[in-house]
This record gives sequence, structure tokens and C-alpha cells, in this order.
Amino acid sequence: MRMGQACQATIRAVKALDPSQNATPQTTSHYENFPVASILCPARLRPPIAAIYWFARTADDIADEGTAPPPQRLDELAAYRADLAAVAAGRAPSPRWQRVFVPLQAAMAQFALPEQLLADLLSAFTQDVIKTRDQAGYADRAELLDYCQRSAAPVGRLLLHLYGVNDATSLQHSDAICNALQLINFWQDLSLDLPRGRYYLPQDRSLHHGVDAQALQQNPQSPALTALTAENVAWARALMASGAPLVHRVPGRAGWELRLVVQGGLRILDKIEALGFATRHTRPKVSGWDVPLMLWRAVWM
Repeated sequence: MRMGQACQATIRAVKALDPSQNATPQTTSHYENFPVASILCPARLRPPIAAIYWFARTADDIADEGTAPPPQRLDELAAYRADLAAVAAGRAPSPRWQRVFVPLQAAMAQFALPEQLLADLLSAFTQDVIKTRDQAGYADRAELLDYCQRSAAPVGRLLLHLYGVNDATSLQHSDAICNALQLINFWQDLSLDLPRGRYYLPQDRSLHHGVDAQALQQNPQSPALTALTAENVAWARALMASGAPLVHRVPGRAGWELRLVVQGGLRILDKIEALGFATRHTRPKVSGWDVPLMLWRAVWM
């Protein structure tokens, strides 16, 4: 999903809460642009948020980490989907991922989490495996946003569900923020994705700028790629701005958490711009040094 998928705000990477509150599920350690279930979260919501995170993180690792061939990844994602269906129906999951699905089942039962939103995440993971296997990209922005709507937006909607925010305007703003975070992750991660055969640069805009996807495997940062990245950064920034009013609709500490999430994404865009949009070989990150500026900006949103 490219946890940019997402939603997962002290604006530094912190370790997520363990859904069992005792042990961490066996997944790869990951840098994130923003923390999950931070101290700004109400205590009663930390277990379900952590359960959602580990569900998504574990599935993302199935799709994205290690050396397993695509058929094995697809089989494992199908088995993972079957476990989701089982716990949604009140049945026990398979033994393999019990440390993920037992807490998730409790969260689904207590908070009526929609199964479809969780299934949408798995759909995006599966698409990632297939696209990478086929060395395929995305024809245009619409196709890329369709992917983001399944890889990122469901997490925002799940969090709003936990906070009891479900009006149409808030959902639309949440989708914009989460999809912008996903896009920001793409433009941040060119140095990681392109060598792995992952092409998130819209093909029609690549053609417009004269960027050849295959040549990107060998070529250094080119003026054409720089121009395309600058255009994509502007797109992500505008999308984030369109969703930012949500920070005033989410109550209490969650609204402040969201302000920091938004500022985390915008700070990455600042860093990409400071690099001259040259992220083919450099991956910018937020750090502790960025926290004061982001807190200041969050206050004035």
C-alpha cells in the first residue's frame, strides 16, 4: 500500500502501539512521515488505531518486503483477505496472523469498523504486486488517484469512523488529505521505487515532459524528471490544501493530531522543493529539527 498508505503527529517517526499492548507483531521496521496512535490520541482509541495500523502494515509487508515471488505474495494476500472475512463474520482467524487479527476482530466488534474499507486496502496491496510484476505504471492522474482511494483514503475514513465524524464534507476532505499523503510519499520515494520497478509517475504527464520510464532505471536526475516532479509536488500540495479544512471539523486532540499530520506532509514537500525537486537519488525525511516549525504552522492553520 505504500503506507502513506498511510494515516498514520509530533512529526517524527515513533513506534506504533502494539495491539496486544505487550508484544509487537513481526513486521519490518519502517520510517513513517507521521506516528500512529500518538499520545494525542484518546486512550480508548489507541487499541483500535494500533490494530488498524498493524493490519495494514503487515499486509503491506506481505506485498512489498522480502524476496518472495509475485505468485506467493498474491496467495498470501488472498489468505490474509480470507482471515479478514473470517473475523468480520465472528469466526476465528487462521493461526498465522492471530496477533494481527485477534485485536482487529475486537476493534471491529466494539467499534463496528467497516470491513469494506479494510478490504479496499488489501485490493490496493494486490494491485501493487501485479503492477510491479508486470512493470506497469499508471496511465494518468485519475488512475493513480483510484489507487490512492484504496491504498490511503480508507485509513482516514476508518479514523473518522472511530471519532464519530461521518458527514460527506468531512469524508471528502479526509480523502483529499490521505490521497495527498500518498502522492507525497510517491514523490519522496522515487529513489526507492524506480529501482524496484515501481512507476507512480502518471504516464501521460511523463510523456508530456519527455520522461521515459525505462530510461529512469539508468539515468540520473534529468531536467525533464525535475519538471515532472515539480508539477507533481504542486498537485499534491493543492490536494492537501483542499482537505486541510478538516482539521477544524475533527474534535479535540484528534484535530491537533490531524494538523500535525497535514504539516508533516507539507514539510516533506518543502524538503523536495529545497532539493530542487531532485529526488531520483535522494530521499528527504522529516526529523526532530522540523518539529518547532511544524508546530508553529499547525497552530496557525
